[in-house]
Amino acid sequence: MNSSAAPTSHPLSVAVMGAGSVGCYFGALLARAGHSVTLIGRASHMQAINEHGLRLQTATEDIHVPMATSTSADAVAGADVVLLCVKSTDTEAAAAQIKPYLASHTQVLSLQNGVDNDQRLRQVLGNQPVAAAVVYVATAMAGLGHVRHFGRGELVIAPCPQGEAIAQQFSAAHIPTQVSVSVLAALWQKLIINCVYNALSALTQQPYGWLVAQVGVPAVMQDIANECKAVALADGVQLPANVDEAVAAIARTMPQQLSSTAQDLARAKTTEIDHLNGYVVRRGQALGIATPANRLLQVLVQLRQTASKPEQL
Repeated sequence: MNSSAAPTSHPLSVAVMGAGSVGCYFGALLARAGHSVTLIGRASHMQAINEHGLRLQTATEDIHVPMATSTSADAVAGADVVLLCVKSTDTEAAAAQIKPYLASHTQVLSLQNGVDNDQRLRQVLGNQPVAAAVVYVATAMAGLGHVRHFGRGELVIAPCPQGEAIAQQFSAAHIPTQVSVSVLAALWQKLIINCVYNALSALTQQPYGWLVAQVGVPAVMQDIANECKAVALADGVQLPANVDEAVAAIARTMPQQLSSTAQDLARAKTTEIDHLNGYVVRRGQALGIATPANRLLQVLVQLRQTASKPEQL
């Protein structure tokens, strides 16, 4: 048997590096399906999960799922798959932490916001198998060791040595997963969605449904999206034809969802704004595309972020 491919009939060994709400949700589903899952995250969450199991709350159930936990990167040792779920601001640091413990065949999947995390991972991890994954899920940590699921839960992963086997195993665990050569376009579509909603939700601390109902907001959202599409086009990215509909659908399908950026600001945590609207601004500058709406949102979130941490002033 080719050692670089995980056998589809055997359970996977999965490590979740940066086990926040996304990693905990997917980890719980994989553990329930019989895979060996280790969550790696903050001590307070890991202790709660050790004591009680991970509390998984969805629209249809509220259960506790026992699984292994760790606070140390060395827990990725022996994993077939590493789900990298750290913030985009921590990509290089997390890669450097796990690098000494990865087996040659271990597939690293980036389940992160932004469009360039897989490239940044490869710069640190060298020849390690790395693939981007587009994540479509609405989750939040509702307490220590407690993840709430609000909607969706699919993954689209870039072609990689174990890609088809992983997709088969994950899909059987109720995580609909497909391998696609169009991951970059999908990542850009998700980036546009994040640029349109995340900062506005963060600055107002309001969910998506409320936002789109306010006077003037839809026009601002269109301005943001148009800038993003212009940058993508100049960057040679072939966006999906239905990108505008995909953006609009978020408010309809997740009307009560607060953005991850809003959750970060509310907790005085560092946001990913520099890898969302900020990425569009940087690529726009490099390509000669003006991005005033995205720049304004980036700066406003940065200001709120700085103001919430007065010790940095």
